[in-house]
Amino acid sequence: MHEAGKPVSAGEVTKALGADRKVVDKAFAELKKEGAIVSPVRCKWEPAK
Repeated sequence: MHEAGKPVSAGEVTKALGADRKVVDKAFAELKKEGAIVSPVRCKWEPAK
């Protein structure tokens, strides 16, 4: 997310990492719960400030 320099979608992260979408979705859910990421626009995520 930091390298992209903009809010990214789970699909973009999946493609960049070559990971399984379910794994990325689960990680995003956990990060959101911890408050580590926020969604400035629908379906896009960025690190919390």
